Amino acid sequence: MSIAASAFDLSNGAVVLRLICALFFFPHIYFKVVGNPPPALGFFVKAGFKPPVFYMRLAIVVETVAALGLLFAIYTPWAALLAAASLAVAAVAVCFFNGSVKWLWNLGGMEFCVFWAIACVAVAMLYWN
Repeated sequence: MSIAASAFDLSNGAVVLRLICALFFFPHIYFKVVGNPPPALGFFVKAGFKPPVFYMRLAIVVETVAALGLLFAIYTPWAALLAAASLAVAAVAVCFFNGSVKWLWNLGGMEFCVFWAIACVAVAMLYWN
């Protein structure tokens, strides 16, 4: 399978949105991988995931599959929907982490997760054939 050059055509808005949705995952994956223990583990503990290490590793796998699918335009609509589902779980987890529903991202809310999930749904819609 070869990746077409059109998959990276930065003059196409759908491609730019797909790439942004993909690339934003990599710092989040990194945060779950580095360190002993990784800094993200505390989030999984406080959000109530049991066992937290399992769910953090599951998040790494799901986010990596979604990010690579989006990045290289492999099963793009499905990768985008997987990403959106992962982000929906993250938005709910943020509420559990905070102990309440908060919206504004700069106050620890779920705004960023929801926006990113909606962007991923838009990517799925744009690439659905």
